[in-house]
Amino acid sequence: MQTQYTLDDLAAEAPVIGGKPARLAVIGNPISHSKSPQMQQAALDYARIDASYIRVLAEPGNFPAAVARLQELGFIGCNVTVPYKTEAYALSTPGDPLAMATQAVNTLAFNADGTVTGFNTDGMGFARAIRECFSVDLRDLKIVLLGACGGAGTALAHTCALQHCERLTLVNRPRPELARLRDALALSFVDEERLAGSAERLTAFGFDHPALRDYIGEADLIVNATALGLKPTDPSPISSSLISAHHLVYDLQTHDDAFQMQARDLGARVENGLSMLLHQGALAFERWFGKTPSIAAMRRALEKA
Repeated sequence: MQTQYTLDDLAAEAPVIGGKPARLAVIGNPISHSKSPQMQQAALDYARIDASYIRVLAEPGNFPAAVARLQELGFIGCNVTVPYKTEAYALSTPGDPLAMATQAVNTLAFNADGTVTGFNTDGMGFARAIRECFSVDLRDLKIVLLGACGGAGTALAHTCALQHCERLTLVNRPRPELARLRDALALSFVDEERLAGSAERLTAFGFDHPALRDYIGEADLIVNATALGLKPTDPSPISSSLISAHHLVYDLQTHDDAFQMQARDLGARVENGLSMLLHQGALAFERWFGKTPSIAAMRRALEKA
């Protein structure tokens, strides 16, 4: 069985895997590392849905054609990962507030009339993961978000704002998007009684800003939404001297990396991104089929993968 398919592979017909026609996919570049097929296939099999889920590699410039081809082949929808979430938004009608706020989607649903609806399940998947892993809600936390301007980071930033977390510190390499993101979230942090206080509860810094040390020191939760950790040789996004045993640490990478290992060595409570992958995937399944999948079956498949 192929691990991934290209647009050329799909030119003739949809593949059939284990006697089940491909009707769902995850599209990205690169894509061979994605664990979504194992997770979503477990959900499909548990629900006795006669369909298989595949990986599709879209070369630069081919993403719209890949989506169109899946529609032609009768696919139900697809997940979208880097670097195509903003392109997916442009091809769809937003189906939830987070998709509209971020102008990026990770889930497409193909409708019978030929239209496409786009959803962003990253944010709520993250919120559910934090609740599951640490038994606390986002609204009760002081959060430092590393890599706030990335695709996933932006979704997480908006989610923290929508959940009215106690404090949010956005951290990114200096770029215009960081200031724009801070300004877009400001109203969510205004004290309703005093009509003030957003500057105290919402801040944005570059990684080398001297004030960052204090904000991380006061934080409850540190989140790594940067790309660092994808490669085994990647360093941690922040110095180990900034992490303490009282911190909760959540890394979107789904495998051990330098950030997780150093935080664990310092006594922090550490979780990787498998729980977010699980919950955002379950939410995508709900968008496609209108019913909740078996979380237990999806979790077992992820752990096996």
